[in-house]
Amino acid sequence: MAKANSDSGADDGNDDNDGDGVQIDLISSERMADLASMEKIRTILDGVHDGNIVILEEGLSPDEESRLIEVTMAEIDPDEFTGIEIETYPRPDSGGGFLSRIMGNENTAKLTVIGPADRIQTLHKDETLISALITRR
Repeated sequence: MAKANSDSGADDGNDDNDGDGVQIDLISSERMADLASMEKIRTILDGVHDGNIVILEEGLSPDEESRLIEVTMAEIDPDEFTGIEIETYPRPDSGGGFLSRIMGNENTAKLTVIGPADRIQTLHKDETLISALITRR
């Protein structure tokens, strides 16, 4: 999520919405585990404000997800920030899903995809697939 500043003119991987591509931030559960709830929300929203798609390995608790929506609604500005689109795999009640079997875990961590509302459109979602269309600005 951190941006590197460079005067060399070289591509630092952060396109800053210059139209060349879409940045996807994949955030591990370990990174989020050390953050307080508001720090998690701020990390997510800072990335989305920059036009990035944020994918959380473990997702948020229901309380954190509600707070994320509340904070997002307070920050909406039609000229600058139109809000977020959020999709989450449900956590299975028992057993494990495909991802947990591959990773050797018994409990499947819910995967959450968050992006700017004006750039991400969910095409399909079921218990095994989130299909999204991500557009350039």
